[in-house]
Amino acid sequence: MKKILLNAINKNKWKYLILIIFMMINIYLLTIPAEIIGKIVDLLYDVTGNKQVIMHQTYILIGICLILLIVRVVWKYYETYLSRYIEKDIKDELFDTLIKLNLTEILGIKNGELMSYFVQDIREIRQFALRVSSYLTRTIFICIIVTFSMIKNVNFKLTIVAILPLIATVLFTVKIKKYVERSYKRSRKYFTELSEYIQESTDAIRTTKAYCGEDEQIRTFININNKLKGANNSVDAHSTLLSTITHIGFGLCYGIAILYGSKLILNGSITVGDFVAFNTYIALFINPVNWIPGLISKYKRAQVSYRRLNKLLSLEKEDIEMEKTYDELIGNIEIKDLSFEYPKKTTPVLNNINLTVNKGETLGIIGTIGSGKTTLMNLLLRLYTVENGKIFIDGKDINDIPLKQLRDSIVYITQDNFLFSTTLKENINLFKDIYEEDEIEESIKKSMIYDEIMSMNDGIDTVIGERGIDLSGGQKQRVVISRAFLNKSSIIIFDDTFSALDNKTEKSVLENVRELTSDKTCIIVSNRISDIRDASKIIVLKNGNIVEAGTHNELLQNKQDYYKFYIEQSSQNEFN
Repeated sequence: MKKILLNAINKNKWKYLILIIFMMINIYLLTIPAEIIGKIVDLLYDVTGNKQVIMHQTYILIGICLILLIVRVVWKYYETYLSRYIEKDIKDELFDTLIKLNLTEILGIKNGELMSYFVQDIREIRQFALRVSSYLTRTIFICIIVTFSMIKNVNFKLTIVAILPLIATVLFTVKIKKYVERSYKRSRKYFTELSEYIQESTDAIRTTKAYCGEDEQIRTFININNKLKGANNSVDAHSTLLSTITHIGFGLCYGIAILYGSKLILNGSITVGDFVAFNTYIALFINPVNWIPGLISKYKRAQVSYRRLNKLLSLEKEDIEMEKTYDELIGNIEIKDLSFEYPKKTTPVLNNINLTVNKGETLGIIGTIGSGKTTLMNLLLRLYTVENGKIFIDGKDINDIPLKQLRDSIVYITQDNFLFSTTLKENINLFKDIYEEDEIEESIKKSMIYDEIMSMNDGIDTVIGERGIDLSGGQKQRVVISRAFLNKSSIIIFDDTFSALDNKTEKSVLENVRELTSDKTCIIVSNRISDIRDASKIIVLKNGNIVEAGTHNELLQNKQDYYKFYIEQSSQNEFN
């Protein structure tokens, strides 16, 4: 995180310098009207005789105001530009990190928390960067320049006595900053919880309606929202306290200035014009002192956000750069004594897996839910860390194969049938403009969805809703399957990909898959015998172990777990 901010500053150092220079000019120019007004007041005892001088000073005052307008526009432009630049850099780096995170890391982050990172945390960093570059810098310069002007143009003792309440106000404000931080942490915690709950509730809206769970959802939401309200009230209460202390400090400052200033006028130490100028100088302190509570509050908020973002950005990312490459992978897979357990889990998901799949062969994998089928596929793609010497492709340890080359060599059609809310074409080619139109059309023909897509108004350029909500389950599945027919990779994995297809469509798609994979390595993971019965080799997984292996006919003759699947599905007319 620190590196991102430093890089942003380094790239824009000249803009920051221009910003600071114009702020200093702005602050210096703000002190001039107070001096001019003081002079004009002292000249008013003889308006007729001093008319020319008064008019001259008035013209100077108007000119200063016009210059101030120009200067303010320039530094406001640079201030806004730089804060948005920092925001953009953080968002770019954050998204890059999330996309490249190890799967183990990202699965531990909830959707609501992710939105909190991108919306609230980045906003706090940007707003604080704005205050640092503007309010804090201006506060420092105003305190220095205005105090010097008060001493130089009016009276040293009056200046010291008058600003003492302001110093006390600042010290007291700094003292209570820990309470601001504590209340804001609670507010951020409940905001994240609320975001997560809203995300989950909207994702499950169909299930909620199907089971009439709206009332319970609303009650839970109200409960979380009440906690957030209480936390936000605490934040507001501390902010109000800071603001009240600031106003009291200024009241004391003006009171001392009036009492002691009047005495100095009577003594002849200062003129009435000096007194008016002095009070005008004090007015210049109003904004900086008012900013201090906000700066402290923003600092504590930004500090919390900085730590959260920094923690996320420091998570381990996958190295997908291709520093070296092997020749094109053929697709011969060998797994030796592979065991695996998820981080923070004590029960192994896979135990002593040994199998071989060569180019041109199809491996069928069947097993009950939780038997380790999908985990094994994830390990083939190194979505999780694999021990050395366990998985080999073409005789090479997959840990020695560059990650990008490994995944480019595998088409993985997952069971969740995820679709992006964009065109069907981009969902099929996955945003890669390397395929011709006829190649895409051929792929949707092979996945048996060509006629349905072409009947749509915009064909393959039809924009589908979020997660493909405009399509049926079977249509989604066939759109996803078409990716396998388009990609030229040497290894194809279908992970429970045909479950939403009717028997006729499934049979046609599987015939096309067999034709496609005749010279490739194919793995079909399924709970249905009909999907894998023609595979070259079939394994049965149970509690992370291979309990059976062989062809369809061999496994039927064994009359063990595979045979039980077959009998059960036959009775359910799975093969009709």
